[in-house]
Amino acid sequence: MASYNTSEFRKGLKIQLDGEPYLMIECNFVKPGKGQALYKCKLRNLIRNTVIDRTWKSGDSVEAADVEEIAAQFLYRQGDHFIFMNSETFEQYDLTLDQVDEAWKYLKEGMICSMLLFNNNPIGVTPPNHVVLRVEYCEPGVRGNTATNVTKPARVETGAELTVPAFIEINDLIKVDTRTGEYIERVKE
Repeated sequence: MASYNTSEFRKGLKIQLDGEPYLMIECNFVKPGKGQALYKCKLRNLIRNTVIDRTWKSGDSVEAADVEEIAAQFLYRQGDHFIFMNSETFEQYDLTLDQVDEAWKYLKEGMICSMLLFNNNPIGVTPPNHVVLRVEYCEPGVRGNTATNVTKPARVETGAELTVPAFIEINDLIKVDTRTGEYIERVKE
């Protein structure tokens, strides 16, 4: 198994602690007046999404996580289970609602997503940064109420509820940023 020395520590590094994968979200080099240099790091658990702090001395090493990112196509949803297929090997993966997390709001059948595998088991999925969704239901807009940024809730084809501008109507196509969940623009068919 590969390992990283403290001199290779940087933001975005994927390491393994106690048999679980972690993403280094922050790494600070600290040189006290006397003694050894320290590396103070914030790590996010890629399975549970919790954040921990760890400190390593200069010269320490840590195991690299066996994490792989693949392209996977979303096939369908069955209750609280989401079925994906590896675009190259055609192997299917069954992810739970907890593993998919907030990404379910943007998943359309046939969409290509980025899936994270740890020891060949799926631990998370990331949809494309921008998706186009059809509005299934929203309250009608009030005429003349266009001077300010008036918003309203709208239900889209995935079942998610998003905040959209007042001029959006049922059956409109909207572009949404999946990282923030924000409305970007109305899309013409």
